[in-house]
Amino acid sequence: MILQKPLTLHLDFRSGLPIYIQIMNQIESQVLGGTLKPGDQLPTVRALASDLRVNFNTVARAYRMLDEARIISTQQGRGTYITEIPPPEVTERLRQETLEALARKYIGEALRLEFSKKEISQMVRDQLKAWQGSQTSDSE
Repeated sequence: MILQKPLTLHLDFRSGLPIYIQIMNQIESQVLGGTLKPGDQLPTVRALASDLRVNFNTVARAYRMLDEARIISTQQGRGTYITEIPPPEVTERLRQETLEALARKYIGEALRLEFSKKEISQMVRDQLKAWQGSQTSDSE
């Protein structure tokens, strides 16, 4: 079965989350949500890079990592296809990689702005507490 509609991805170039991870996350979400189904064909790396106006290597990296996670399968000369829904451990590994990338970006930027490790750590704790408090009051 070939994907009939174009792949719809929305990239946020200001989010701090690397573009290749945004591509991976959105494809994985569409697979888990049923928008993309096993057997659906994805655009070529070059076509998707052109559509998204990003570097070819960025899409190639996302596809390579999705292939390693067994979410897609690239068959030389035939194309790239969605495989069966990945096992939970693969999904969890991708989630962890996303969180690590976000943390590295945040910590790197905070250190560049000369915040101490102690200040960074305290801010994360404070923000988690504030977020948890807002979640509790929202549910009441």
